[in-house]
Amino acid sequence: MSISVKSSIKQVAMLFSGGPAPAANAVISAAASSFVRDGIKVFGMKNGYSNLVEFGPDHPMTKDRDYINLDAQRLRRTRNTPGILIGTARANPGKGVDRPEDLHNAEKCKKLRTVYDALCSMEIDALVSIGGDDTLRTAYKMTKFQETLPAESRKIPVVHVPKTIDNDYFGIDFTFGFFTAVETMAGEIRNLLADAEAGRAYFIVESMGRGAGWLAYGAAMAGEASRVISIEDFDESMLTTEQVKNVSTGQMEPHKIFKLDEFVNNIVELMRFREEAEDKEFGVVVLAEGLAEFYPLTLPPSEEPPIEVKYDSFGHISSSSVDLGKRIAKRVAKRYKEVTNSDRKVNGVQLGYETRCARPHAFDVILGSQLGVGAYRALVQEGANGVMVSVEGQFDLKYVPFDELVDESTLTTLVRKIRPESDFYKLARFLETNVAGPGFPDVDRRKGERRQS
Repeated sequence: MSISVKSSIKQVAMLFSGGPAPAANAVISAAASSFVRDGIKVFGMKNGYSNLVEFGPDHPMTKDRDYINLDAQRLRRTRNTPGILIGTARANPGKGVDRPEDLHNAEKCKKLRTVYDALCSMEIDALVSIGGDDTLRTAYKMTKFQETLPAESRKIPVVHVPKTIDNDYFGIDFTFGFFTAVETMAGEIRNLLADAEAGRAYFIVESMGRGAGWLAYGAAMAGEASRVISIEDFDESMLTTEQVKNVSTGQMEPHKIFKLDEFVNNIVELMRFREEAEDKEFGVVVLAEGLAEFYPLTLPPSEEPPIEVKYDSFGHISSSSVDLGKRIAKRVAKRYKEVTNSDRKVNGVQLGYETRCARPHAFDVILGSQLGVGAYRALVQEGANGVMVSVEGQFDLKYVPFDELVDESTLTTLVRKIRPESDFYKLARFLETNVAGPGFPDVDRRKGERRQS
């Protein structure tokens, strides 16, 4: 918080980067309205950083193409609307800046410099960044890059608002949009559960949630799923390795994978337990998409179609390219047939995209609005720079320095996983079908106990 900006802010840029989330417009609207009421002009940069990185002599920042004015008229009745007023994208101007020394490398910082020059061309006095952990990293790099500039250079303070339906952020208990996404997905799971019961079938639901199981666990609990499995449920005994070619280096490297046969057997065991102990020939199993990173990539073509893994601009695996739910569903159906000598329909379904622009629930509108107001208060009232807006207790604002959220040596953020010792985790285990075994957490077997899931 080294730069005082209490009396100098006249124009603010605001951008949204990464995947959508319910209540995005609550953040944008509340933040912009706060600045506008204080006589500060707000520019909504369209589609994240994608237009800013194109800035140059042939691409000056142009109204309506690259940004919109977020004035009182434009903001009318927008807080409860779905979608994103200013759009989003995954452009990554900090790509290649992976170490502190890279911030002094003009070539590696070329796109950061372009973004900075674009904002300077618009005479921007401060930047509000809204996005996930990758966008937080970019915000951090923007602040650190500016520290390398000459002392007389224009300095643009940066404040970040945390966004992700995955809820895997350090520094805040729940991110805006999480509960709306949970409820939207839980509704789909409840529908699938009724379908499964009617047809004596199973659904293997692949839920969004790349690095942690918060969304999968929340939706499974609210949707009364039979079981939820995420990367938090695996220890080293459930993992092994395979050798795969690194697409960047061309070298063979070890790739950590889960033991596929054990994983499938555990789901089949769950199905048999429900049939024999609970008289239920149906169910829904929820898998967090982060498990796709541990799916074997070298299975023989005769066993299943090869996987053409794709990656995003931040280097994350595209889970949809693995199609985890459908692959596991096919294997479960086959294994069930082998074990029981009878058929059981098992369908794989991907859920998540339908949640990201759902109309936000009241909790997320309130949370998003407070975080938006917090961005204004951080910059104008607190004179802050390099902080993430957060809340605690009953929406009391607090500001978390980037240095507490980003590893200074690697310029990366840590993913907040569900702690197995937490009561949140224990609640999920209590509510689902309790069957223990290799690959499942150690929960009590409750033979014959009737459950509603």
